[in-house]
Amino acid sequence: MSGLRILHLSDTHFSGDGGRHYGVVDTAEHLRRALAHVGHLLFDLVVVSGDVSEDGTEESYRSVREQLEPWAQARGARVVFAMGNHDRRDSFRTVLGGGQPDAGEQELPGVDLDRPVASVADRDGWRVIVLDSSIPGVGYGDLEAEQKQFLRESLATPAERGTVVVVHHPPVRAQTDLLQALALDEQDGQELIDIVRGTDVRVILAGHYHLPVTEYVAGVPVTVAPGVTNLSCAFGDPAEEAAVNGYGGSVVTIEEDRVRVVPFLERLAPDDLVFHFDADVVADIIRDAGRPVDPAESLAP
Repeated sequence: MSGLRILHLSDTHFSGDGGRHYGVVDTAEHLRRALAHVGHLLFDLVVVSGDVSEDGTEESYRSVREQLEPWAQARGARVVFAMGNHDRRDSFRTVLGGGQPDAGEQELPGVDLDRPVASVADRDGWRVIVLDSSIPGVGYGDLEAEQKQFLRESLATPAERGTVVVVHHPPVRAQTDLLQALALDEQDGQELIDIVRGTDVRVILAGHYHLPVTEYVAGVPVTVAPGVTNLSCAFGDPAEEAAVNGYGGSVVTIEEDRVRVVPFLERLAPDDLVFHFDADVVADIIRDAGRPVDPAESLAP
């Protein structure tokens, strides 16, 4: 296989007890369907860009790994995981290491199990850097100074064939008010882009939004995978939030002078909503769980 072919998945949201997401979605079945959709292809990497778990239990991480790793290995791929806002650092690290457990990863230095889960690994001339944009206990994201320095140092020497960066919260704007309130800190997103600008980074893989988005920023494609557990309704009223019972992923191919992203999405029923929050409910969620607003930056009179 020439170049690098990646199966990009995100937001599998497994629970340790096998419970259904929002009482509706069989997450293991959605992952099986997503894998079957591209099961005839060979891959170099299978990436899950965060929210691997819904409840942060070790059992949930084991379930995902047991389902995903044999499938990937049968197709010549290794598996890469990133932390999301629903994940727990201690449990994630216990089962999945720094996100690249089978690649001789080098983790962000430290001894605390609750430190950010970040790692770098090189294989076959390609480098993969996993970052941790989660903030324990909340839904929005940021990147600590130590991670940004880790990224700078990792990129200081180019890899033979290039670098892939994996992070849960995308450094691009969301499509709805709720997701924007739970997005990556704007300054951190800009710093991330500034760090990778002019380096050998070929693509940034992200999740969190549960819908496919690809945006070029400073010449680097940022691609967001649709959710495995559900698909966000992207073009309704941005003050509301809804998702349908379906699954998706993307096939990302990196060649010498191009990056190709082909998403796939399948709805399991035409009108099968997993949830729908009206504008009042969304406003309540943003007030309770969204990023705090600096009073000095408020536009309120």
